[in-house]
Amino acid sequence: MSAPFASRPSHPRDPIVWNCVIALAFLLTCLVRLTVPGVPYFDEVHYLPAARAVLELSQAINIEHPPLAKQIIAAGIALFGDNPLGWRIFSVVFGTLALFAAMRAMWFASCTRPTGPAASLLTGLFVATNFLLFVHARIAMLDVFMVAFLMLAAWMFAAALRENETARWRLAIAGVALGCAMASKWNAIPLAVLPGLAFLAARWAAGRRRLVLSARGWPIGGMTLWEAGLWLGLVPLVVYAATFWPFLYWSVPGGDPVGLIDLHRHMLALQTQVPEPHPYQSQWWDWVINRRTIWYLYEPVDGAQRGIMLIGNPATMWFGLIAMGWCVWTGWQSRKDTPRWDCIALVAVYCASLCLWIVAPKAVQFYFHYFLAGMAISAALALGVERLWQRGERFVPCAITLGVLGFFIYWFPILTAAPLDDPQDFLKWAWTEGWR
Repeated sequence: MSAPFASRPSHPRDPIVWNCVIALAFLLTCLVRLTVPGVPYFDEVHYLPAARAVLELSQAINIEHPPLAKQIIAAGIALFGDNPLGWRIFSVVFGTLALFAAMRAMWFASCTRPTGPAASLLTGLFVATNFLLFVHARIAMLDVFMVAFLMLAAWMFAAALRENETARWRLAIAGVALGCAMASKWNAIPLAVLPGLAFLAARWAAGRRRLVLSARGWPIGGMTLWEAGLWLGLVPLVVYAATFWPFLYWSVPGGDPVGLIDLHRHMLALQTQVPEPHPYQSQWWDWVINRRTIWYLYEPVDGAQRGIMLIGNPATMWFGLIAMGWCVWTGWQSRKDTPRWDCIALVAVYCASLCLWIVAPKAVQFYFHYFLAGMAISAALALGVERLWQRGERFVPCAITLGVLGFFIYWFPILTAAPLDDPQDFLKWAWTEGWR
């Protein structure tokens, strides 16, 4: 073999087929007992009436949240009926999209490394089994739609950076997705601004003489800063505003807002009001250490004692914290040589999504607010396990991966409302006081 041929860089094969297999397996698993319970549970009691109001166009309900996710739930009701399947089917679809997009985003972030396919597949495995995505892909709540749109934007943005020739249409899709994410739930806002800020910082660091008009240099050659601002700044705002179309027909209880600005003042006032304490409320440090669960369901229903527990997969959340620390160290150490942008991006996503709840003026907070940070933790664990395997380690990567799968299998009955033998069966999973 000639030396030039031997020195060619490796081009790992795109794992898109396996990405599809993992996403399909996740979708089919989500369908297990999807229509159980046959009545609304947990926050479905708030969002289903709001979705019905979209179909009736009479009076706004659940006005404290933006309307898009409720419109999507309403579409499910319109297509499949006002029944458990209609309520929850689009949560399954968008949960699957979130998983697939997360894998594709990791692929484009790591495809220059020989182990890039492994990082993508491990991301799929750890995200699919982190409990947070699975539970929310089976309930008519807003969070899974927000996460799905953010993961789609991350996929498109990462691909645009890697394949500049496709950047224009990819950033257009990313901009629409960012607007849809914010229009699903405001929690998306801190992450929605990150792509635009990253583009601005990259061009600023490049020291271009014409910062706004130059189309040369990183991160996307051939695209000016003003055009990136159009796709990542203006388009999301226009899409966000367009989702408020039902308010042209609705009457708004509790106020008479005129225009989007007054409406948002009203929404913000509702978000920051001080409600009664809730038995499942928690603080951000509880989420980080996986200390406080939420029982979305635990009662006799559909002929049996059943439960649905929201907590992070213990193996993913605890080992993922160590992996996130490694991402911080690796991102810092690599800054002067070949930056590990995948690690840096995950740290940024984790900090932005968590810091929102450290400073947010919301008196009562819950573990599901850790959903976005949990997605970043899962991806960080994938990079950590990939790195250990690359170094020749075998026992620890295998033990972590099997542990994650083992916890998911063990928790599966209490994630899917399986029939339980006894009202005290919750103790099989509620190992600590904070999990009860």
